[in-house]
Amino acid sequence: MAERRKYGKKFCKYTEMKITFIDYKNTDLLKLSMSERGKIMPRRLTGNSKNSQEMVENAIKRARHMALVPYIVNTQNVTDAAFIR
Repeated sequence: MAERRKYGKKFCKYTEMKITFIDYKNTDLLKLSMSERGKIMPRRLTGNSKNSQEMVENAIKRARHMALVPYIVNTQNVTDAAFIR
């Protein structure tokens, strides 16, 4: 029988840093919960608490609306190099 993988418990980064409110203007803090393509990472991957995840989602959506964070990231430059031979 295959062994079960044991993963460590994920903790909320924002409660460890004792952050009570996540502001949309602090883009460095928002990038902790975004993928390299600019997508919002889910709770099961980041380990955020429910309250923190809701604040992160609202802040990222506001930052996108204010054009502080992009909606999508141009990956054309990254993929072009792979196809050139």
